[in-house]
Amino acid sequence: MMSHSRTRRLLALLAAVAATLSLAAGCGGREAQTGQEAKQINIGYIAWDEDIAVTYLYKELLERRGYAVKATELEAGPIYAGLAQGNPDLFLDGWLPATHEDYWKQYGPQLEDLGVWYDQATLNIAVPNYMTDVNSIADLKGKGAELGGTVTGIDPGAGLSRTTKEALPAYGLQGEFTLQTSSTTAMLAALQKATDERKPIVVTLWHPHWAYARYPIKDLQDPLGAMGAAEQIHAIGRKGFSQDFPEVTDMVKKFKLTDQQLASLENEINSAAKGQEQAAAKKWADANPEVIRSFAG
Repeated sequence: MMSHSRTRRLLALLAAVAATLSLAAGCGGREAQTGQEAKQINIGYIAWDEDIAVTYLYKELLERRGYAVKATELEAGPIYAGLAQGNPDLFLDGWLPATHEDYWKQYGPQLEDLGVWYDQATLNIAVPNYMTDVNSIADLKGKGAELGGTVTGIDPGAGLSRTTKEALPAYGLQGEFTLQTSSTTAMLAALQKATDERKPIVVTLWHPHWAYARYPIKDLQDPLGAMGAAEQIHAIGRKGFSQDFPEVTDMVKKFKLTDQQLASLENEINSAAKGQEQAAAKKWADANPEVIRSFAG
């Protein structure tokens, strides 16, 4: 029979080994852990069409790989603040260098920039393709009567509305055109009605947007640069993301969508019933296997 002294020494040794193993596990990231916890990931997203689209595309693709994916909708500010605190894990719609500049200045040092996946994020004035004699903002000069002197815009407080108001005088269109603001929904309804009836219309729009896949429209050239330079959309992770999720990081860094690909993905998801976003993302992924293979093959 083992003595009490030897028993106590053995128990102490086992306790020390267990504590060491526990500490080692705690020091590792989620990927270093075993079991389902290593496969849990939270993607934060804002209610912008492109972010909803790519978030649900990633949710579908990662769940195929065995991850448990939670998609959490928040405003941009809380997402950046949350990333800095470690939750959510990933955000796929960081507009830089301008739109999210303040958030990046405040929280950037605590985050991981995982790269640019879209680099044509622009503010635009657009018309239907059948307006063949209007290809530049400058071409609107003298067409005020034909177009009712109106540029159909979105929300009055939007940055796009402010930029458009500044762009019209740059092309000498003040007095001939005014920006009619209301809402994005109202602008899109007016655009659909005009294109259905093949009537002329001028609207404010931006890339990326599903309207470019749904309606026969084109951006007007902006030789003066009055609408501003293109921005980039970045994928952003919490600190330690690339160490904890090397497989996902590899996917994200390879991820690129063209304007046409993103517009078609947005259109697919926007056309789906509420609550069917992931099913629509799956449908798009299945129809575009070459795009999926390019980053998640």
